[in-house]
Amino acid sequence: MAEKCTVCNEKIETTFLEKIRGTYIRKGKKLEAICSNCQKKLKNNSDK
Repeated sequence: MAEKCTVCNEKIETTFLEKIRGTYIRKGKKLEAICSNCQKKLKNNSDK
């Protein structure tokens, strides 16, 4: 199953074990997939 990033809507890469190269963020009861590039951007913005 191909996951898409909820921030940039690009396809998230997967490893050979079918794990995503990114993370899941819980918003309420819903899990949202975030790619590694957007994860870096969100981390930088939260430090301010």
